[in-house]
Amino acid sequence: MNGIINLKKEAGMTSHDAVFKLRKILGTKKIGHGGTLDPDVVGVLPIAVGKATRMVEFMQDEGKVYEGEITLGYSTTTEDASGEVVAETPVLSPLDETTVDEAIASLTGPITQIPPMYSAVKVNGRKLYEYARAGQEVERPERQVTIYQFERTSPISYEGELASFTFRVKCSKGTYIRTLSVDLGEKLGYAAHMSHLIRTSAAGLQLEDALTLDEITAKVEADQLDFLHPLEIGTGDLVKVILTPEEATEVRFGRFIELDQTDQELAAFEGDTLLAILEKRGNFYKPRKVFV
Repeated sequence: MNGIINLKKEAGMTSHDAVFKLRKILGTKKIGHGGTLDPDVVGVLPIAVGKATRMVEFMQDEGKVYEGEITLGYSTTTEDASGEVVAETPVLSPLDETTVDEAIASLTGPITQIPPMYSAVKVNGRKLYEYARAGQEVERPERQVTIYQFERTSPISYEGELASFTFRVKCSKGTYIRTLSVDLGEKLGYAAHMSHLIRTSAAGLQLEDALTLDEITAKVEADQLDFLHPLEIGTGDLVKVILTPEEATEVRFGRFIELDQTDQELAAFEGDTLLAILEKRGNFYKPRKVFV
């Protein structure tokens, strides 16, 4: 069994839980996911099966799209709605929407983030959330991420001393939307948290086409494997090139070929079939992974 599954991960389940359950459903051990999704977040979780597991790193590299809600007025330990309140800054008067949008725009492009304490990032061999649960604070490493798009998608609404609005963001791997929400609040002068989030796209897969574990189980029981997408879909944002028969032969033997391209990595096709991932070496390209 080989291919990529567009799984709709449900709330209350870790990405590891999803992989574990799919191993049982599909009866195969060779399964991996293409990008961790927080337990409380619903949305697209790309799953690679069989030979497609060799595509996981490229699936993770592609930009992801999220839709959610930011609430101004208080912040939490986890930077989302599940944590305990740690700071409060009441919103006592309406916000200027232009000011909010300018703050959002200032957080697009390459930015620096500090991962939240409640995250799986490791420091000295331990995950940050393990320190957090033990009540310990440690220095967290900064990371560079890219916010390709960040926009407010609703008017600002008010309830009591809180203000909230929905948003859409496309970002690189490693981005914490919780932290982005908190950083936006700081720019506006308010404590903030991410009050809702759903991942609508990852690795070229869309939420409207995703299947739940129960739906996949039903298809397997009916011997319908149409939920398995070809591994070609896992090439994501990589530039695609069609090789000549001579070039394809050279690539199969692991030899360097010369191509009129500038990207560091390419998805090389022979007709409609993914043949290899190529990496640039000087003026030539060398096969990094060959699939056929």
